[in-house]
Amino acid sequence: MRGITRHSLIKPLHVELPHGAPFDVKALMHKGVSAKRAARYVESGWIVRLGHGVYAFPSDKMDAPGCILLLQNRVLGLHVGGKSALALHGIRHNLGARELWILWGDRRFILPEWFTSHFPARYIHAKLFDWKNHPSLDEETISTPIGVTEHLRVSVPERAILELLSEVGTHQDLEEARNLFDGLRNLRLQALGRLLSACTSVKTVRLFLTWARETGVVDVDQLIKEHTILSGSKSRWMSRLKDGTLLTLKPHG
Repeated sequence: MRGITRHSLIKPLHVELPHGAPFDVKALMHKGVSAKRAARYVESGWIVRLGHGVYAFPSDKMDAPGCILLLQNRVLGLHVGGKSALALHGIRHNLGARELWILWGDRRFILPEWFTSHFPARYIHAKLFDWKNHPSLDEETISTPIGVTEHLRVSVPERAILELLSEVGTHQDLEEARNLFDGLRNLRLQALGRLLSACTSVKTVRLFLTWARETGVVDVDQLIKEHTILSGSKSRWMSRLKDGTLLTLKPHG
């Protein structure tokens, strides 16, 4: 009789909770399952514990977007950014079989082992943009691309390319970044202008303006005319990258 009762309790969970993605104590409590009962479910093999307060169904194969959805609820501003965001928008270059997931967030955070053991990933906490003069721009430049898991927070291409360029010379190869830049199409001038105005990285701004002039992806002169874009002093910006390349950038490309 006790087994039947347990089965009647676990069955709704299989219907109502996501498959291919983890769920936490909060989600279980919302379904009437206490932490103590969840522990009994683990002992019985109905669910498995992935980490502290995080569970999944034992037969499920984990899905990266589904896992990221749970992280989004735990970390302020967490979203798929940079190279990973561009890939979800269809802008790719030589993707590997186990491509690294690039995640950005608003506070320091260590990705949990239950996530990184399934998916290679890197989390970035850097103040690339100052939103004080554009308070709504942060959320306006996050979207969910067509065909991507519902509610997954992903940088729009205009924001993603700036996130990518900010990592050039550290975690991002210069040549690959240029190849991805060459794949950009139909960028929105106003969105770019506002993002560049809010960007705190001189290197990122100058590199974008330089490559934009070279590729003609947007009208750089119009961007500069319509927006206050801070690109540092009038001097050239120079830095030697990890691979020994000397990167030299003029103020306005």
